[in-house]
Amino acid sequence: MDWGRLPYHVDLYREGGAWKFRVNENLFNVRGFREYSWREPVQIGPAIGPKRLTRKQAQKVVWERLPLGPQPMRVPPNAGMTIADFVEKAFVPEHVSIKGLAGRTHYRAILKHVLKPEEVQQVFKLDTERSRTRLKAIPDWPYLSHLELSNTRPEHIEGLMLAARARGYSMQTVTHIRNVVSAIFSHAKKTNYFHGANPAGQVAVPGMSRKEAHMLSLPQLKAVLERMRYPEREMTLLAIATGMNVAEICGLQWKHVNLSGFEVDGTGVRIPSRTIAVRKQWYRGELNSVKIGRTRNVPIPDLILPVLTALSQRARFTGPEDFVLVSEAGTPVNETNIASRRLKIAGHELGMPWLSWHVFRRTRKDYLHRFGLRFVERLGPVLNS
Repeated sequence: MDWGRLPYHVDLYREGGAWKFRVNENLFNVRGFREYSWREPVQIGPAIGPKRLTRKQAQKVVWERLPLGPQPMRVPPNAGMTIADFVEKAFVPEHVSIKGLAGRTHYRAILKHVLKPEEVQQVFKLDTERSRTRLKAIPDWPYLSHLELSNTRPEHIEGLMLAARARGYSMQTVTHIRNVVSAIFSHAKKTNYFHGANPAGQVAVPGMSRKEAHMLSLPQLKAVLERMRYPEREMTLLAIATGMNVAEICGLQWKHVNLSGFEVDGTGVRIPSRTIAVRKQWYRGELNSVKIGRTRNVPIPDLILPVLTALSQRARFTGPEDFVLVSEAGTPVNETNIASRRLKIAGHELGMPWLSWHVFRRTRKDYLHRFGLRFVERLGPVLNS
């Protein structure tokens, strides 16, 4: 292994007498323009003093801490390379590993329909004993694992999509399968492992029947809130009144909340009076920085100021690093569990089986469209009546 060369998306540098590195997720936004999103730096060891690390030693530590470890040496382009080999040797280390947690999770889930699940577990170096999502290979499933890149045809991808449809997968999942295969071949072309037209690009994307986009009227929102208790009631009010998404709400810490009437220093972040500084999010059990485009300061409306004030006066978990919404153990609340155990039950009781966190997001957009930016002022009298 050549420890002297790091991937292009990794930056190793010295700062304050220590070696640090950061990873560039190299994302594309919805308009197709390239964005560069650096994750928070990670300190790996001293750069000065008797126990200092040389650059090469620091680079070795970086390799060991990358999501998938050192990238294997690329073999010369080979017409006989299979899709499974390419995914393991090039696609996952070079394309998937630089994605954020949500991106890596998505690829891992969809690749289990393209390659055999046990192959995917090996590629991602998952602990099969501890993995919560153990998917077994389906007999007669048209996996693409052993197909050679150069011999893959559109009918192979189409057969995979038809098998998924026949098994009852949603049209959205079928489309995801096609798009992941397309991404594999796009990367293969980019790295000169494959030449010619992308076979997945020649397969039509099936049309999707969209579900009705539900929103809540003011009376419905009031009825829902009356059925709620901590923490879903607080989460709903924050979502409606501030526009924060559920991951940002779950990842909100007290150091990023200023309930006072004057500007404060929230651990290096200047926060105006009565403001929430959106800097972190809690997603799939990890606390991460929000994307650059989502970093913002959100004024605290009168509607939720009493709610946050009451939470700040509880007996425990009110330190700067503590989360605003916590479980009994002080850990961030789990939005998935709350949605399944609380929202769904309340929705069925009220004749709204479609109730979800997305409904509250759409409801806020609807209120903004109907009532303008001052819609929150109209909610107080309705919800308190």
